[in-house]
Amino acid sequence: MKNLLRRIRGALGMGLAWAAVGFLAGMGLELIHNIWPNPILAEVDIWPAALAYPGFVGGIAFSAVLGIAGRRRRFDELSLTRFAVWGALGGALVSLVPAAMVALGLATPNESIVRITLALLGPFSIGGAVAAAGTLALARRADDRELLAESDDVAEVGLDEAELKELLGGR
Repeated sequence: MKNLLRRIRGALGMGLAWAAVGFLAGMGLELIHNIWPNPILAEVDIWPAALAYPGFVGGIAFSAVLGIAGRRRRFDELSLTRFAVWGALGGALVSLVPAAMVALGLATPNESIVRITLALLGPFSIGGAVAAAGTLALARRADDRELLAESDDVAEVGLDEAELKELLGGR
């Protein structure tokens, strides 16, 4: 049970982190539109929310993909390319949300659901890949800082000559 709760907490944390990045990107787009109005950005009224919600769902979807595909691997064992592909897969899953809503009777499309899904597939897959690559880079950076902080404690311990020989295999 503890393991399941830990996974849920991790998925929610990933979703919130991706939502925060989506919100900030949306604020940037909103700022650009307020300074330089254009018809493309005028299509969406509230860009921060329009990018934060899919970011949250995408973070959770990516967390599920990572839990299945990257099981029992540490971050330093995963390649950036593989991580980005998994992020793209998580983004592709998010593009299926409108189709799922229509299938469950929660939404009525005014356009073909296939067209809507295909229109979302590219941007969400690319966004998922970029977010996943950024997540891995950030996790590796945090691991590096943690190792550097711990290395100070190791240096203070020190080894005498006999311990050093034993550590090196008797050489």
